[in-house]
Amino acid sequence: MPSFDVVSEVDFQEVRNAVDQANRELSTRFDFRGVDASYELKDETVAVQAPEEFQLQQMDDILRDKLVRRQLDPRCLVPGDIEGAGKLKRRSYSLIQGLDSDQARDIVKRIKTGKFKVQTQVQGDKVRVTGKKRDDLQAVIAMLREAELEIPLQYNNFRD
Repeated sequence: MPSFDVVSEVDFQEVRNAVDQANRELSTRFDFRGVDASYELKDETVAVQAPEEFQLQQMDDILRDKLVRRQLDPRCLVPGDIEGAGKLKRRSYSLIQGLDSDQARDIVKRIKTGKFKVQTQVQGDKVRVTGKKRDDLQAVIAMLREAELEIPLQYNNFRD
């Protein structure tokens, strides 16, 4: 039977490349010349620091732009609170990795209310969708893409 998995994963190598590109852009931008501002990737968080809050907002836009250019969904970043420490303001962004149980249940519920002829199973941090026809599975993927969920979804392990 054909099947596929609905997952929410982030390619950390691409995130590392996006952070490096954002740091390079900071060094060449005129409005950040002579300013102690930087990005740093630690485990599953991206730490951003700058002297002012409006600069943090500009750096947020730069980082999201670099993620989009690396074909990563910017919704994978969850911004934290802005912290002030001395002369620098800091903000950390955590990266969404995997589906939690509430999100998986929401995806299963959306599929079931769509009246598709498929079966769903929650397997850890992914949802397995199985059906008799490939067209039914493609209809489920199309419905989930149009659903405008707050998390980025990928569809992998498609098997006939």
